[in-house]
Amino acid sequence: MTMKKFTTKTFNIPELVGISAKNIEEHLKLYTGYVNNANTVLEQVDMLHKDSEKNTYALGELMRRFSFEYNGMRNHEVYFGTLEGGSKPISTDSGLHKAIETEWGSYDTWLSNFKHLGTTRGIGWAMLWYDRREERLLMSWVDEQHLGQLNDCTIILAMDMWEHSYVADYQPSGKKKYIEDFMTNLNWSAVEKNFENVRR
Repeated sequence: MTMKKFTTKTFNIPELVGISAKNIEEHLKLYTGYVNNANTVLEQVDMLHKDSEKNTYALGELMRRFSFEYNGMRNHEVYFGTLEGGSKPISTDSGLHKAIETEWGSYDTWLSNFKHLGTTRGIGWAMLWYDRREERLLMSWVDEQHLGQLNDCTIILAMDMWEHSYVADYQPSGKKKYIEDFMTNLNWSAVEKNFENVRR
């Protein structure tokens, strides 16, 4: 049986404030690596399952690895997708803006909280989620790519806080400036689309 493969998406990312084209180019190569590695893991799992008793340990370790590679792929697709099309402000009439106000009282309060979340020590992601069961927005920190994902929630906005996302342009001490520039560069129309799609 031929294994169905994940495909690498392409992104049309314009010139950004603070984040260089070179950094985006290198970052996209890392994303491609996650796609390729996710495919490789599934291929190896398929092969090892031919003698699953003998390969029990290896299969278990590969499936642990799969969550890292798969989530790395999906996290980056949300990240790059919201940088496409150029910077656009959030619409105060949008369902997303209203949901943010319902959850945090005001957009500015949410924004301050989200930026602060991004300064969490360690490598990982600041995430804005939609909880379909509760029909509400949530925020959380995800360690690495896969530790701290919220079950049954969908990513609306993903801010990459691994050092590779900002050190080349900002140096290690420039994390807060990177966060400011990332928010400036966001295409909120894309974020709003993520929100509307998951509510259908």
